[in-house]
Amino acid sequence: MQKRIAILGSTGSIGTQALEVVREQPERLAVELLTCGNNTDLLVSQALEFRPNTVVIADPSKRDVVNEILFPHGIKVFAGPEALEQSVQMEGIDLVLTALVGYAGLRPTLAAIDAGKPIALANKETLVVAGELVTRSALEKGVNIYPVDSEHSAIFQCMAGEWENPIEKVILTASGGPFRGRSKKDLASVTRAQALRHPNWTMGAKVTIDSASLMNKGLEAIEAKWLFNLRADQIEIVVHPQSIVHSLVQFQDGSMKAQLGLPDMKLPIQYALTYPERLHTNWPRFDFAQYASLTFERADTDTFRNLALALEAMAKGGNAPCILNAANEVAVDLFLKERIGFLGMSDLVEHCLTSAPYIASPTLEDLEATDAETRRMASERNTPAWNS
Repeated sequence: MQKRIAILGSTGSIGTQALEVVREQPERLAVELLTCGNNTDLLVSQALEFRPNTVVIADPSKRDVVNEILFPHGIKVFAGPEALEQSVQMEGIDLVLTALVGYAGLRPTLAAIDAGKPIALANKETLVVAGELVTRSALEKGVNIYPVDSEHSAIFQCMAGEWENPIEKVILTASGGPFRGRSKKDLASVTRAQALRHPNWTMGAKVTIDSASLMNKGLEAIEAKWLFNLRADQIEIVVHPQSIVHSLVQFQDGSMKAQLGLPDMKLPIQYALTYPERLHTNWPRFDFAQYASLTFERADTDTFRNLALALEAMAKGGNAPCILNAANEVAVDLFLKERIGFLGMSDLVEHCLTSAPYIASPTLEDLEATDAETRRMASERNTPAWNS
């Protein structure tokens, strides 16, 4: 049977690759809903090709222009955050791929879960900010969450057939980004262009900067905690520059399972969309002969302080990960606008973690207030003294 999917953030890196998967599996996958922030030209092009029932644009001012083009083709056009939350609950949707960037993915994901829709989760911030609320809601509604991040997909694949066997620990692999092996002195002069040149993966700007600072790996650790019901001390991070081993699971008998493959996000995307099947693909295969060795090393949390801060927030719990995420989103935006230095991002995140009020058991309203207050605090800290 054909599965009809909603793609939240269809014009971003994950969204466009998900549509490539749909294009290659037309008998099994179809599109019911597409959403975007501002890239309406690409959204229109996607809608005309995949013919969804509905599209939603974040910016209401752009609705009329898009509607004029798509309405004659029978495609409904809506705009704004409320329309997004309502649209993910449509009857015709079998699965929701949440590929929005950052905090914006939280409410639509909760709305989809509330409607009983299975989730293919590519928005790690949803679990970073509100992991306890999201996983509890999914459990109450009987909703499955299928991970899309390559590391979490790897763990999920390693767990197949092992659900009754206790995990001793999981090992998340990190490429190390473009600055692996660099010193703090080196990082002080890093430019925007240098940070956006990832050695192995092609991603959106925000995720690429997070990868360069290793914040991405910290966010993934928090996501893994909630996805796989782990304690903080059951999560280990190692640097694996080749990005072939995507993650590992160690069981209580000491045995380990790893998932390997070329660094291509289409594989974990397709696995999440079509689970439990593995559909045939014509993508390039990994060849051991092309890799003389696969290497591993400890992550340098002293140099890459963002990773240390994320792990501390995970261990502390409560609204600390929400503070971390909000401060980081502001910091990355400032860095991309060249208003703050690479090391200044960690300074800003640390300031917010030590200054924002801590709540041990936050409600959704508490988390929304924490997010808003942290963003205000981080933005006010953007003074020349912080541009180091």
